[in-house]
Amino acid sequence: MAFPYEELAQQFAVVPIDVYGVYRKTLEANLIYGGHVKQPTTKCAILIGLSGQADFLFNETDRYRLEPGKVLVGGVHKQLEIHVSSSGFEYGLVHFLPVYAEKDAEQRLTEVSMLHAALDPEVLRLLERLLHASSSPDSMGMLEKKALFYRLLNKLLLSERLGQNKESYLLMDEAISYIQTHHMETLTLDILAERYKMKAKYFSYLFHKYVGMAPIDYLIQYRMNRAEELLVTGQFPVSVVAKSVGYPDAYYFSRLYKKHKGLSPGKVSLHLR
Repeated sequence: MAFPYEELAQQFAVVPIDVYGVYRKTLEANLIYGGHVKQPTTKCAILIGLSGQADFLFNETDRYRLEPGKVLVGGVHKQLEIHVSSSGFEYGLVHFLPVYAEKDAEQRLTEVSMLHAALDPEVLRLLERLLHASSSPDSMGMLEKKALFYRLLNKLLLSERLGQNKESYLLMDEAISYIQTHHMETLTLDILAERYKMKAKYFSYLFHKYVGMAPIDYLIQYRMNRAEELLVTGQFPVSVVAKSVGYPDAYYFSRLYKKHKGLSPGKVSLHLR
C-alpha cells in the first residue's frame, strides 16, 4: 500500500522523527538476501537506488524494483527478501522511526511507498553529507544529521511531485506565488481559473493534484497563517488583521480563524503570554 507524496509530506511535517544509521551498501549479483525473512525489519528506511537493480519483496507479496531514479520510504516490521539482478545493486540507506504518532499517521510513515526521484548531484551530495554526519557523537553533529535527513526527504518528495505534474508544475508554482502575493485581494476559483485560461473545475483538479488541497482551501489556510503571524505580535486589532488578509468583515474572519486555529483571534496574543 503506497501513499501519495503530499500525504507523506504532511505527516513528515508534523510527526517527530529519530534518524539512526546511514549506509551505502553494495549487494553481489544474482544473490538473494533474506536476513529479514525470519527477523522482520525494526526500522523504517529511505532506500535510494544508486546503480544496478534489485527487487525488494516485503511480506512475500509486495514487490518493488529498485534502480537509479527510484526510492523506497517506510517498511518497518516487514519481512524482507532482496533479489539482486545480474548487474548487482548499490543503494543508499537511511534508517528512521517516528517518535510518536497517531495510528493513521504512523501507518502513512511506516508503510512502504515508492518515489521516483532523479539521481542528480544534489541527492548524491546530501547522501554523502549524511554519511559523514552519521557517526558524529556530539549534539551538533546529531542535529546536522537530522537536518540533512529532512533536506534529502524534501528533495525526494519534490522530485516525485514534479514527476507527477510534468505538464502543469510551472503553472501551478506560478499560481501558488500569485495567491501568496495577492492573498489580501478578492480571489475566487473563477478569478484564478480565468487568469490561467482554464475551466474552474480543471484548474482546481490540477492545483489539488499538485498541492494536495483545493485552491480556495489553500488561500484560506495561507490567510489564516499570515493572520496568526500578525496577531501574535499583539500590535494590531483584529479588524486591522482581518482586512490585511482579505476579510473586510472582522466577525466573519473571527469565525473562520477560530474554525481553523481553534482559538478566537482576540485571544491569540493573550494565549502566548
